Amino acid sequence: MVQGSSYICSLVQSLRSASFPSKLANYSGYTSRAASNSLRHPSTYSEDEYADVDWDKLGFGLTPTDYMYVMRCSKDDNFKEGRLSRYANIEISPSAGVLNYGQGIYEGTKANRTEDGRILLFRPDQNATRMMHGAERMCMPSPSIQQFVDAVKETVFANKRWIPPPGKGSLYVRPLLVGTGPILGLAPAPEYTFLVYASPVRNYFKEGTAPLNLYIDEEFVRASPGGAGGVKTITNYAPVLKAIARAKDRGFSDVLYLDAVNRKYLEEVSSCNIFIVKGNRISTPAISGTILQGITRKSILEIARDHGYQVEERAIPVDDLGDADEVFCTGTAVGVAPVELNSKQRAAWSGKNCTQLWWDCKLVALRIRKDGRWRSIKHSKDYITS
Repeated sequence: MVQGSSYICSLVQSLRSASFPSKLANYSGYTSRAASNSLRHPSTYSEDEYADVDWDKLGFGLTPTDYMYVMRCSKDDNFKEGRLSRYANIEISPSAGVLNYGQGIYEGTKANRTEDGRILLFRPDQNATRMMHGAERMCMPSPSIQQFVDAVKETVFANKRWIPPPGKGSLYVRPLLVGTGPILGLAPAPEYTFLVYASPVRNYFKEGTAPLNLYIDEEFVRASPGGAGGVKTITNYAPVLKAIARAKDRGFSDVLYLDAVNRKYLEEVSSCNIFIVKGNRISTPAISGTILQGITRKSILEIARDHGYQVEERAIPVDDLGDADEVFCTGTAVGVAPVELNSKQRAAWSGKNCTQLWWDCKLVALRIRKDGRWRSIKHSKDYITS
């Protein structure tokens, strides 16, 4: 259950693979120097070969794959040339900006395998846009949208044997941008590295498809106004580890944070956004500089509007949880996860609304054909099931 001033009802079915039609058509014909160089390192495994993994025991942990993608540039330059290389440790200066001052941001997206052999990506152009926004906030150069999408595609294709069978999980893809150049005084690093690696994963929470128990923390906050809570900087995550550990010691799945000023309004969970449903109204905390603009969050809002729901992005008092019909979390790693309230409401509620929204999120954004060539589909207002 959720501990705080109120209890929360249970909802939602577990996540499934999802992808969207988007502006990817604009990038389908783009071939960067990075992409063309990467293709010199094709996967040496057959199309139908899977990695030696017990897919039924897959959790959300690091399983090193075959290849990673690396691209570098200096502070006053643009990213130009990248390449695939074998997954391995990287060499970095002890005085690197990321090690001394936390100058780094990351993204997360997924690739899923379908029954008919296609590989689907979930809106990587949106991740690219968010990384560009975060890089500007952290005084870093960033790859262009085209370069970012190319790098993700190359990494997925090179590691396709690590993509789990349909229904067994996803290939989690982690783009990372860090200040690797040496710097002693507090200033932007002189050199930056953009890299992409991947790992097969399944459920983020140990509960699997079961509802989550969230602890409403009245002591720790995730972000403050004027800070960097609205971008995916690495410095936002280590500070929540103590709060998460304390919540898990008390038997909870994760922490639901309140705003730093009033300690009254919902913000987000440690690694995902929060939604509440009341009748035909779906509400989520408004983006105000302290909440991450989740890609799954944005997708759910778009789908909800198209299905006739009244969508609100607003300040949500914590007491609204007690009146909600449903509460759920969204995120790339999490997908869509139900949140539990109490046993009576759990037995009475099926979570049908959020289940419908998530299944309608199964839209094709980009495909890897068996010949290794890429193509995108045209944007359509009507949702397309993969």
